[in-house]
Amino acid sequence: MNSHCNGKVSDAMELCNNGFSELIIDTKNSGVHRKHETSRKEAEDVSRLPALEAAYTNILRHLGEDTDREGLLRTPLRAAKAIQFLTKGYHETIDDILNNAIFDEDHDEMVIVKDIDMFSLCEHHMVPFFGKVHIGYIPNKKVVGLSKLARIVEIYSRRLQVQERLTKQIAVAISEALQPKGVAVVIEAAHMCMVMRGVQKMNSRTVTSTMLGVYLEDPKTREEFLTLSRCT
Repeated sequence: MNSHCNGKVSDAMELCNNGFSELIIDTKNSGVHRKHETSRKEAEDVSRLPALEAAYTNILRHLGEDTDREGLLRTPLRAAKAIQFLTKGYHETIDDILNNAIFDEDHDEMVIVKDIDMFSLCEHHMVPFFGKVHIGYIPNKKVVGLSKLARIVEIYSRRLQVQERLTKQIAVAISEALQPKGVAVVIEAAHMCMVMRGVQKMNSRTVTSTMLGVYLEDPKTREEFLTLSRCT
C-alpha cells in the first residue's frame, strides 16, 4: 500500500492510472470541498437530451456508420439517456442523502463497510472503471446509517472521475458530515482504458487510499483498518 506507480505520459489523451498508487492526505491540506456543490436538476437533463442525441448521431456518422439503418435508429437517444444515467451523481449532494440519517450514539470504535460495488467513467477517455470501495470511520458521538455510505460512493462515482479524486471526495464528504475522529477510504478498481485500449493489461488493478484524522496520525489504527478491510 506504500507504492506510487502512476505512469508518465506525453499526451494528455493518454492520462490514466498505470498500476498502484496511494493517496494519504491531511484534511487541512485537502483540495476537495463539497460546501459549494450544486446539483444538476433533472429538468436540465430533459432539456439537454435533444442536443446530446444530435451529438451522438454526429459521432456515429463521423465513424462512417449509417444512422438510418435499423440497428442504429434509436441508438443516439439510448446513448444520450445512458450517459445521463451514468453521470446522475451530478443531481445530488451529500446533504440531499444524509437528511435525518445522522444519529447521536456513544460509540467510539471503528465502523467499516467494505466491498461496496463502484462503477464510474474515466474522465480522460469516458470508458468505465469499476471495483470495490472500503470505508472505515471512528465516530465522535455521531453515526450515520450504513446504507448512506454506499450512497455517498454512488454520488461521486456517477460522475466523470479519476480514481484518486473519487477516493478523496468520498473521505472528505464523510469527514465533513460526521466530524469523526478519522476516516479511511480504499478503492481497488480495474480501468477499461488499460484493458480495452492502450497497454491492454487484463489483470491490472489500481489501488488508492485516503486517510484522515486518526487514520493518518496513528499507524496502528491505519493498519487495523487495512487488515480488517482485506478480510474475507
